[in-house]
Amino acid sequence: MSLIVVHANAAPAPAAAAGDGMSPLLQLVLALAVLIAAAKIGGLISTKLKQPAVLGELLVGILLGPSVLNFLQLGFFTSPHLQTTVFEIAEIGVIFLMFVAGLEVKLPDLLAAGKVSTIAGVLGVIIPLLGGFALAWFWPNNYSFTKSLFIGILLTATSVSISAQTLLELGKLRSRVGLSLLGAAIVDDVLVIVLLSTFVALTASSGGGIMTVLSIVGVMLLYFVVMSIFGLRALPWLIRKAAKLPISQPLVSSAIVLVLLAAWSAEALGGVAAITGAFLIGVFIGRTPYHNRIEDGMQTLTYAFFVPIFFASIGLHANIFALPSDLVLFAVLLCLIAIVSKIVGCGLGAKLGGMNNKESLQVGLGMISRGEVGLIVASVGIRQGIIGEDVFAMTVLMVLVTTLVTPLVLRWSFGNDQTPKAETPSPQPN
Repeated sequence: MSLIVVHANAAPAPAAAAGDGMSPLLQLVLALAVLIAAAKIGGLISTKLKQPAVLGELLVGILLGPSVLNFLQLGFFTSPHLQTTVFEIAEIGVIFLMFVAGLEVKLPDLLAAGKVSTIAGVLGVIIPLLGGFALAWFWPNNYSFTKSLFIGILLTATSVSISAQTLLELGKLRSRVGLSLLGAAIVDDVLVIVLLSTFVALTASSGGGIMTVLSIVGVMLLYFVVMSIFGLRALPWLIRKAAKLPISQPLVSSAIVLVLLAAWSAEALGGVAAITGAFLIGVFIGRTPYHNRIEDGMQTLTYAFFVPIFFASIGLHANIFALPSDLVLFAVLLCLIAIVSKIVGCGLGAKLGGMNNKESLQVGLGMISRGEVGLIVASVGIRQGIIGEDVFAMTVLMVLVTTLVTPLVLRWSFGNDQTPKAETPSPQPN
């Protein structure tokens, strides 16, 4: 279910004198250097303004993207694969980010938040689904029932990577709210995949109907069972063996292999998002006595290289000012409903799960971001012919808005509970 989103109106840059002599590799090296430096500068400015660093990194991406500078389409970038390669590196970044988040979490604490996570995850899917469907169905643009329902499904997705990074900066990832957020995101991921698969199976001309849906659910359940058995039984033994290998950085190298395999198996074999597999393997490795050494090495690699590229790349997806004028009002309402429905749905679920009003609000705010998951759902709609470029463009705008809003309001919701920390969530090795 991975996705590379290319700006619909972006054409290959014409060959320029400066670009003719620059190989594709050098173009990639230059692009990555600029993205990382710009993201770090944006994060620094954001922290100086007492905001999460991730907010500045996201805004830098919009500045460098087609909305303003259109950096990757400048004349000296002539490689037709440059943008795709940058986005693929960015996807690895979010995989590593969720792995690091998993290392920070204790499995018993995560399981203890199960009630809140389940209810918040379920209502966080139902309320946005109804909100998006109602907006499209009653809009004077005559959206069909099928398209209206799919627009509702677009709003159900949640990408918790932005919230996880913000909570890491605030030192709140291991809090009751942080653990509930992570658990609710897993529930949300499973429900959205089931919902999307059901929709496609029932609307596609060659769909397999209810049996297809049942097989998808069965594969998911089997994946979680196998992953749990592997994580609890085989993984500790593998990590112990890896620690004794006479090679450089055996633990970190082994962890990288494991997280990449976990991310691959989650999507290719289990039918769930790659970031879910990465997060789970992080939780299981966090139970081993070597987790501190692995965490130190992974944080250096992740936060120095991959994560800045991921956050900056979000703004590179599309031009947020290119929306047709007749769709502006609908797009604005779609963004508002996307924000409010997650706050209400997940917040109400957290409240019913036993949280107080402040904690419930924080859970709702932390589930706002749609991120790359929202784009994945939209890409399925494009491929199946369910939605057109107009709805896809509005989805990209909604993803950008919700992704920008999340760290801002989440930081606000914690008030003076914790002063924002540096970008790296815990001390680095000496």
